[in-house]
Amino acid sequence: MLADWRLGQIRRVIHSGGVIAYPTEAVWGLGCHPLDAEAVQRLLWLKHRPMEKGLILVAAEIQQFDFLLWDLPQAQFAKLQLSWPGPNTWLVPHQGRLPHWITGNHATVALRVSAHPLVRQLCSACGPLVSTSANPAGRPAARTRLRVEQYFHGQLDAIVGGSLGPQRNPSIIRDLQTDTVIRPA
Repeated sequence: MLADWRLGQIRRVIHSGGVIAYPTEAVWGLGCHPLDAEAVQRLLWLKHRPMEKGLILVAAEIQQFDFLLWDLPQAQFAKLQLSWPGPNTWLVPHQGRLPHWITGNHATVALRVSAHPLVRQLCSACGPLVSTSANPAGRPAARTRLRVEQYFHGQLDAIVGGSLGPQRNPSIIRDLQTDTVIRPA
């Protein structure tokens, strides 16, 4: 867990348009404020990732996604509640409630409520964050802070120290409406 002073620093970085790296359940992630277009574009540039692919949003608790989930059918909402917090990412209809730099060319957005204590602390302090693996496109996801530093050579605004969670692979991604597995665990 981060000390209050360090959490305050990271919060200022996020809210001033910064891009950070942080440990998640299985790999290091890159994150920024999802509604800051310039921060998201910079994150995509660092990763060499096209905007059309869309991004994952991570939160500390399901209530942080209320603005997206309030009108879901009860069965779908219950499915989310049963799987979170945990290594489950769901593709959820966004109904135009998020900008295209998050959703890409999709009618859904990828959402996860993390079980990782550090990720939860960050999201509690900063709100939902973009969460994408810390690697340039086509390269293996970083599993160490050193690999993050090698990949991004001082181009990040902060690296949040901590340990990876117990998962061996990034979260499973499933479509909420069809239960289709998009990325296995």
